[in-house]
Amino acid sequence: MTVAVEKPERTEGTGPQPAPAKGAFRVSRAMVVAAILVVWLVLFAVLRGRQTLSLAAADLTDLHRWFNDVNDSIGANRNSNPLFLYFFNEIRLVIDSLVTFVQELISQPSAGRPVPRIGWLGVVGIAGFVSWAVGNWRVALLAVAGFTFLGLQGLWQESMDTLALTVSAVLVALLFAIPLGVWAGLSDRFHRIVTPFLDFMQTMPTFVYLAPLTLFFLIGPASATIATLIYAAPPAIRITAHAIRSVSRTTVEAADSLGATRRQSLTKVLLPMSRRTVVMGVNQTIMAALAMVTIAALIDAPGLGKTVVQALQSLDVGTAFNAGLAIVVMAIVLDRVTTAASTREEAARGSRSRLQAWRRPLLAAGAAITAVLVYLSHTYVWAAEFPGEGGVGSAVSSGADSVTTWAQDNLSGITNALREALTNGLLNPFQTLLTDSPWWLVGAALIALGTVLGGRRAGLTTAVCVGLLVGTGVWSDSMTTLASTVVATVLVMLFGIGFGVWMGRNALVDRLLRPSLDAAQVMPPFVYLVPFLALFGATRFTAIVAAVVYAAPVAVKIVADGVRNVPATTVEAATSAGCSTWQIITKVQLPMARGALTLATNQGLIYVLSMVVVGGLVGAGALGYDVVAGFSQGQLYGKGLAAGLAIVLLGVMFDRITQAAARRTSA
Repeated sequence: MTVAVEKPERTEGTGPQPAPAKGAFRVSRAMVVAAILVVWLVLFAVLRGRQTLSLAAADLTDLHRWFNDVNDSIGANRNSNPLFLYFFNEIRLVIDSLVTFVQELISQPSAGRPVPRIGWLGVVGIAGFVSWAVGNWRVALLAVAGFTFLGLQGLWQESMDTLALTVSAVLVALLFAIPLGVWAGLSDRFHRIVTPFLDFMQTMPTFVYLAPLTLFFLIGPASATIATLIYAAPPAIRITAHAIRSVSRTTVEAADSLGATRRQSLTKVLLPMSRRTVVMGVNQTIMAALAMVTIAALIDAPGLGKTVVQALQSLDVGTAFNAGLAIVVMAIVLDRVTTAASTREEAARGSRSRLQAWRRPLLAAGAAITAVLVYLSHTYVWAAEFPGEGGVGSAVSSGADSVTTWAQDNLSGITNALREALTNGLLNPFQTLLTDSPWWLVGAALIALGTVLGGRRAGLTTAVCVGLLVGTGVWSDSMTTLASTVVATVLVMLFGIGFGVWMGRNALVDRLLRPSLDAAQVMPPFVYLVPFLALFGATRFTAIVAAVVYAAPVAVKIVADGVRNVPATTVEAATSAGCSTWQIITKVQLPMARGALTLATNQGLIYVLSMVVVGGLVGAGALGYDVVAGFSQGQLYGKGLAAGLAIVLLGVMFDRITQAAARRTSA
């Protein structure tokens, strides 16, 4: 009997294809994957516990010690090495000066003053005026209410520190990102060069930026700001380039035919017509910066993130919830303001002259009132220091603690059963398979799976990543993180397919759920840990559940869009043929949306990986714990740096395999 293996690539040509030989059967990709897993399980049963490359928490490899030596050497020569004297130290000095200036302006006492130069009343006035100027009165009211609520929580200074770092990082990021995005939009060659770097930067979880930057810029606000601007710049570059490239070619050609120079075409045509999309890029940059600033608390960045980290480490759910709520409020305000700026530009484009007739006097009056508020907050203590002692925040913390106690007393049976079922039924067996198999067996299985699912290039990338993972010396912890990531991704896709199909088939459900999904994507990762810490305690299960909730929105939206894009004529044809709803979903819509499903898996994996690592703060262990321990314990710095490298390798491996699989399924 002849066996015909299914070709992963689409056959070229238009002529008739030869029929399979008589008696032949086709081996599908799923059958090959199943065969790989069966062989893996058989060999695992025989070789279990051998050559696992396990490493105790306090043990170091030669690579870790070398990283420690490099760190010590850099610390000893930081003020004498020309590279640091005239490059890294100067960058740190400039960033420190910028951050210090903004902090002294709105959050920290400035020279000779017990309060910042602009107190709470001035900041609230500026927030309201700017929100009204770029948006509308509803957004201004939201901004005023949101900033006032931060003070009522008793977290005014922490909130302003977070805002100061965010503003500093966004300003510097946009200073580089907008020109680079314009360049990428105008030049095909530069666009091809910069796109892989942007993909790589957006693939890496936020944790991995921290350790290398502390090596060159020390722990503190400078490293936090630099890490934030590096993480926040790619969205602005990518969206600006997309905006420039989306401008109609006929419009550009018309400007050229009128004799416009390249600079005039850019400033008079391309940038004005792409302004709305560019503002959306600024929105994404601000959201990314806020998320990164909170995580940068691990390297001593001041602000709300530091409060959350300390509360999580001490399992103080009430304090963590109060600070997490403040982060959510700030994220919502910043998101609404920048979103309103982009939509108002679009709405006002056709009626600009009519609007300016009555807006200009109101803007002038608003500017005058804001100036008075700033003067009062600069001059009088009552307008500089937020009044009260944060009674609302105390009530929120007390309420969160009460709810936590009630949940632990009354829901522990349900939560423990759920945790034990998932942990013992799925996570532990899979983790055992990964950590107790010989390292070379796991590596061979991963390479084989990467090749089958993504092709030869994906298999080669997987082989390189596996080899480097072995070299990091944290193989066992990497496999533990891999197990948690895969389990969480499976759960994400279950939610993604379930709710995505529902949204894709029902426009009303889509309109109801999509705003909540959009809001969920605005919140920084830290926020998701707090409620599940209250429910499930400090365990790896907490990190997995938080990762599922964090990653599910993006997967749901991608699946919904994929299902909705299936041609209506195809669905109607299946309906007229007598197919049931279940048959239409499973035989028509999901198969035709395979590309969207694979893309959702890709994005789910990346989101889950970043969140599972953050979960190291609440008992997830593995690579996340290694990174955090590297910041807090000097002798483990090298191991933490190696763990960060391992996270990058896992992210690259996941991304390459799933992206290649998405391209193949959509081809």
